[in-house]
Amino acid sequence: MPGSPYLEDPPKGLWTWPKIIKFAGPTILAVSVVAVWNGLLIEWMIFATIGLASSALLRR
Repeated sequence: MPGSPYLEDPPKGLWTWPKIIKFAGPTILAVSVVAVWNGLLIEWMIFATIGLASSALLRR
């Protein structure tokens, strides 16, 4: 992994940004498409904002 502090591979179970994006990207895209399709985009954005804000507060 270029720019990585690890000599070989990252430790097993470590979540790196490429792994997170591969998992969360398609999921968020699919949920967003369904929200737009059903006219629930504002509700989805509010839910995502509350979820991300609470996650940030819990990690402090």
